[in-house]
Amino acid sequence: MKRVLILDFGGQYNLLIARRVRECGVYCEIKSFRISPEEIRAFAPDALIFTGGPATVFDEGAPMVDPALFSMGIPVLGICYGMQLMTHLLGGQCRRAVTREYGKTELHHTGTSRLFAGVPETAVYWMSHGVEVEKLAPDFCITASSQGCRHAAIECEGRRLYGVQFHPEVMHTEYGTQILENFLYGICGFSREWTMSSYVDTAIAECREKIGDKRVLLALSGGVDSAVAAALLQKAVGSQLTCIFVDHGLLRLNEGDDVERVMKDEFHVDIRRINAQDRFLDKLAGVTEPESKRKIIGEEFIRVFETEAKKIGKVHFLAQGTIYPDVVESGLGGESTVIKSHHNVGGLPEHVDFEEIIEPLRRLFKDEVRQLGLELGLPESLVWRQPFPGPGLAIRIIGEVTRSKLDILRQADAIFREEMALAGLDRTANQYFAALTNMRSVGVMGDERTYDYAVALRSVQTQDFMTATWSRLPWELLDKVSGRIVGEVPHVNRVLYDVTSKPPATVEWE
Repeated sequence: MKRVLILDFGGQYNLLIARRVRECGVYCEIKSFRISPEEIRAFAPDALIFTGGPATVFDEGAPMVDPALFSMGIPVLGICYGMQLMTHLLGGQCRRAVTREYGKTELHHTGTSRLFAGVPETAVYWMSHGVEVEKLAPDFCITASSQGCRHAAIECEGRRLYGVQFHPEVMHTEYGTQILENFLYGICGFSREWTMSSYVDTAIAECREKIGDKRVLLALSGGVDSAVAAALLQKAVGSQLTCIFVDHGLLRLNEGDDVERVMKDEFHVDIRRINAQDRFLDKLAGVTEPESKRKIIGEEFIRVFETEAKKIGKVHFLAQGTIYPDVVESGLGGESTVIKSHHNVGGLPEHVDFEEIIEPLRRLFKDEVRQLGLELGLPESLVWRQPFPGPGLAIRIIGEVTRSKLDILRQADAIFREEMALAGLDRTANQYFAALTNMRSVGVMGDERTYDYAVALRSVQTQDFMTATWSRLPWELLDKVSGRIVGEVPHVNRVLYDVTSKPPATVEWE
């Protein structure tokens, strides 16, 4: 199978480049530009992509690579900083841009480059640069320009070296996907080989080879990632897998029962469900600060898991549902700044007697994990489950978490999700849920005065959850959801809709 190596120079869109390449059916991985020549040879890429980055190519200490990479005989695409680096290392010159370009920019291509095949001569592209190419490297030519950037795209066709100052990976570049497909299919000669149907057998075989006859333990959370990991490992090693499902009592309506049923009845997984709701609620009593809730839940989850794991006896492998964005965001997959730490990335947990970690989803993006789940036979209701934070409903309840508040929120959230599905919007909104505010207000129900809680509805559109805009849901839908919640859920007399984007807000309420 052909594959692309993406060298990461710290740009903000680097994960998105990998997503776009995968969407074209071509396998790729992100590695730091610091990767050694020996590691590159071992990876054996069929093409290279150099990403953007915040550095200035002519400054001391700027990220560099061995110029021999350009003589490997494989196509190279340099994006933004990657194009400037290519120019700098091959004998050209860069300078501070006379006109810095940020955002949507009109660009004109010459019609001579295979990179722009089928792309209109003039279109809108996404620029984000303060440095530009001043002098081309030998044998390079200009293939596209904007009003403020003469060298908006360059190439040395004979050596299959291409550079673009814009970002084809972002949605604001009108024909970005077409340009990437031109590079991958037209220039590199790749085809759509990377599919989940072809990956399933490979993934199962890899798990079997690594695990052998040893035992595996997986912490099943009820989320999509751990469920898919469990299904894959069950297909690979069967009864050698044991899953511990710590039900902290903070899951959505019927969620714990659904996960247990699917894993036990349909996949015959050895699942040990630990009903620990009372234990978690006792620890959360009186706690109102969001970060304190998170820490208490995380710590208690580990303690429960450790206790149950010791009952099972010697287990060689600890399996985790780590996915590729977890790896990259934790700073382990490339050069980009650490976005956030992940509990399931970076090594074995302390105080747990395992010898090795196995992460069968480590190379996959979220949409690929869902596709894999369907290929493995998991029901759509589980595979397409809405994203759910590890601390569960505790961070969708403002203020103290109590049993009665959890009951209220579960019912309200279930109604919202049901109506979104009935309206056909469950796959178009990227995340939606109900939150229980800590506000009580006066209402009138059945000619009587009430003083009850307000529920807030939240729905967002996003590509990467780094930024998000609120969903423009139909008023008729919101009216129906509001009527049902107030009518069917006790102790709620008001429903609000959150129309705040991220930033300034976050997606979750706490």
